Order: sequence, then structure tokens, then C-alpha cells
Amino acid sequence: MINLGIIGTNWITKQFVNAGEETDSFKLAHVYSRTESKAQSFIDDLSKSNISISTDLEQFFSSNDFDAVYIASPNRLHFKQAKMAIEHGKNVILEKPSASNIREFTILDQLAHQKGVYMIEAARHIHEPIFKKVQEYVDNNREQLTGATISYMKYSSKFDDFLAGKKPNVFTTDFSGGALYDLGVYTVYDAVVLFGQPEEVKYQPEFLEDGIDGSGSLTLKYKDFDVNIIVGKTKNSYLPTEIYFGKKTLLLDNGGDITKVSEADDKKEIKEIPTTKSDNPMDSEAIEFARIINENDKAAYDKLFEYARKVNRILEQARMSAGLVFEADKEY
Repeated sequence: MINLGIIGTNWITKQFVNAGEETDSFKLAHVYSRTESKAQSFIDDLSKSNISISTDLEQFFSSNDFDAVYIASPNRLHFKQAKMAIEHGKNVILEKPSASNIREFTILDQLAHQKGVYMIEAARHIHEPIFKKVQEYVDNNREQLTGATISYMKYSSKFDDFLAGKKPNVFTTDFSGGALYDLGVYTVYDAVVLFGQPEEVKYQPEFLEDGIDGSGSLTLKYKDFDVNIIVGKTKNSYLPTEIYFGKKTLLLDNGGDITKVSEADDKKEIKEIPTTKSDNPMDSEAIEFARIINENDKAAYDKLFEYARKVNRILEQARMSAGLVFEADKEY
């Protein structure tokens, strides 16, 4: 098992820590938090002991008790924290998106190569068996592929705070938040992994009062078809995700957390496609990330990294097409 340090004491970090230990991939060794009490509360919630705590990033990264760090802080902080980790020779697992813009992403890429460490973007859903089943179906029917509609909208638990006049990180340009960079990144990964690099990108957001996108529609134009994406954090959608193959349609219950896959024909007969899904959706990515690091599988790493590069570039192109500017963009 790889000794793991973490940044971010939230539910998603807990889920990754549990996945790492359930699969004998990662073992929690060190927790960074701005306050010791918050770090200790996180550790206690996991019923752990003998876990190191740091409230200073330099002290955290200088520690020798972990070899990889999982970073699940607000998007704006990813670049600084990942850069420090790489400079200290740590392998980095970054929650998506890795950076606020492609410039930051490129700097991290170059630095990781210089230091000889891995920087892996944690797009967990593309590693799940249920997504692999979708990928297999698309590959086997690619000649009939005629487009897709991908939907992922969930009313955010933080939106009520926003409506009350507060400024949750996920609803500010200061922290590189918004619908596209939160839920939308899942859907862009869907498109890149299943269909490749689009020729054109256009995003039409519904802006909130502070200039962040609460929801929006993204169009990815490919040579022979379009992929239309609907994302949002200010409303709930129960629309399925659909991938079109002429008379046949592949149905996914959504574009981010897929739990069911079915095939429909032109007679409206729907047949469910058997697949499996772990209780912890991060199990598959934890296994793969640990395997890449332990086996030094550069070919598998390069494939994942190229997905990440394309996704981060599309996200920036989408923002630029809509005039959506983050504070991080102004630092260069």
C-alpha cells in the first residue's frame, strides 16, 4: 500500500481514503488542514489513530511519511498545492479539474516531468466497470455513431447559501467554481474518452449575479456529429444521457454518476445492459492509480494524462467562448 497524504477534509476525501484501504491501494498517513481540530475530527470520523497532522503546507510536504498526496481543495488552490507537492517529489492525485486554466496545467505537467513524479487527475467515473461497458458499446458501434446528449444537473447544497448572500467557493470566480468546472468536467470527460477531441467548442451559460455560471449548455462539434451537454448546480434534472446510433440509442441514467445502462431500439423496446458497480465509486480509480505508481506504467499514465490535457483545454475554450473569466486567469 502507498502511504497517502491528503489535502481537503470533506466527504470526497473520506471516500477516497476508504477506497484506498478497501482495495489495499493507499493507506492514510498524514492530513493537512488549516486547523488541527478539523484534521483531528476528520481522523476521528474515520476511526484512525497514529495519523500525522500538519497545518503548514511546507511542513506537510517536507514530511517523509507519505509518497503520494490526494488534493481535494477548491479548484483555485489546486495549482499552488500541486506545485509544492511536485517540488517536494510527491506523486499527486488531483481532483478534477487539475487547474483553473491550461497555463497552470502546462506548468504542472512540465514540473512533474522534471521531478520524475506522476500527476494524475482523479476522473473516477471513467475507471468504473459500468463506464468501461459504455466505452465498449461505443467502440463496437462506432460506425453508426450519430451524436449524444449528456445531462448532469444537481441542485447544489451550497446554492441556498449563495441565495442568502453568502459566497460559497463553488459559486465564485475567485475559487474557479461554477457549474462547468464542477459537474461539467464529468460530462467533458465522457465526451473526450468516448468520442475524442472536438473540432469546435461553445458554451452558453446562465450567469448568476457575481458572474459565475450556475448552469449552461455546452456544444462540442465533431466532424460528423454534435455532442450537446447540459450542466447545472441551481436545478435538478432527471433527463437521461443518450448516445445515438441511428435506430439504436444507448441510455445512461446521467452523465456523471452512472448506475444504469440500457439500449433502446426504434420500436421503443428498452433492454438493460448487465454491468457491475462498487458501493464506493472510487474503488476502481484507487486500484488503477496505485498500480500505475507501483508498476511505473508510463503508457497507462500517458493515456490518462492526455485525456486530462484535452479536458482542461476544452474547459478553458468553453469559458473563453462565453466570456467567463476566473481570477486565476488574471495572474499572468
